[in-house]
Amino acid sequence: MSNQAVLNQAASVLEAVAQGQRADVALRDFFEGRRHGSWRERREIVAAVFAYFRWFQWLDRNASPQRRLADAVGFQERFNTDEGSIKEEALAARAVPDWLRKEFDVPAGYLRQLQREPALWIRARPGSRAELAAQLGDCEETELAPDALRYRGTRDLFQTPAFRTGAFEIQDLASQIVGVACAPNPGETWWDACAGEGGKTLHLAGLMKNKGVVWATDRNPRRLDTLKRRAARAKLFNFRAALWDGGARLPNGVKYDGVLVDAPCSGVGTWQRNPHARWTTSEDDVRELAGVQAALLKNVSKSVKPGGKLVYAVCTLTRTETTAVADAFALAHPDFKPLSRSLLLPHELSANGMFIAIWQRELAAIETAGTESEEPPQRP
Repeated sequence: MSNQAVLNQAASVLEAVAQGQRADVALRDFFEGRRHGSWRERREIVAAVFAYFRWFQWLDRNASPQRRLADAVGFQERFNTDEGSIKEEALAARAVPDWLRKEFDVPAGYLRQLQREPALWIRARPGSRAELAAQLGDCEETELAPDALRYRGTRDLFQTPAFRTGAFEIQDLASQIVGVACAPNPGETWWDACAGEGGKTLHLAGLMKNKGVVWATDRNPRRLDTLKRRAARAKLFNFRAALWDGGARLPNGVKYDGVLVDAPCSGVGTWQRNPHARWTTSEDDVRELAGVQAALLKNVSKSVKPGGKLVYAVCTLTRTETTAVADAFALAHPDFKPLSRSLLLPHELSANGMFIAIWQRELAAIETAGTESEEPPQRP
């Protein structure tokens, strides 16, 4: 495909974005209507669209979409060749919206990371990382997650025999670190409360060696259907799926060894991978989502067994959605003992940003409540 053809097709995607679609959704819809294109052609169109939003504040708004796309691709190629060609002052002024600085002490390394093309991370079946790396080639290991590989090749991984047989999943490193932090044991009962399409559910199920059970809930039945297909390919069967809207009425009466709340969030930690969101996310979104996150933690906390773990994870970096939510929960629930808290930064991982807080429900506070089904007593 010629450069001009790539620019023309990328411009069609931008037209859909201008009508209110998210860039990733517009790209998906565009490709679904044009299944004849090659993997390489699709990559070029995706790269052009994402470069457009990565360098959005550098572009001439009066130029044609094709001209702006060409300029954005040029900025990306220049930056890839020499990152120093884009000055730190320009990045600070243009790479992110102004409101972010009220929520996050923005490091220079973070700004540079946002302008890089994102790494592709995959998760091997537990214990099979070396074998998978040899099979795929072009892979790098990391010490941060035992089954994680960074793939640097150019093949369409979805077309590889290893993917079709369930040997790996596409999963960002930060998400894999969440599963490792949960540290579920075989035979336990866990709940992935906001499971989505099930990336973390499958990770937990794999770490549990197909023993015990992971309950996966989401408000969207289509996401749970995707989870079921992914689980079948991965040959993981120790899970149950159910609809749940996040409200006070829980999906079942089970008490869990561990509950993971991978809550809806502003996604600031994913802005390298999803640059369009930089210009559509607002301070109002952050405040509204913090309320949702607090409610989710309160609601699921009732289902944690005495001695069980509650894990809160959000792929954002804003104080309102991270430390503020965790602090408020800890204050309101003294029967949950803080175990750990960490903020994973994109430029330190070459991956998404993530906040993780873990609590353990204390035994003594529950024992004095009479029964597990009752609310724990409030301390004076």
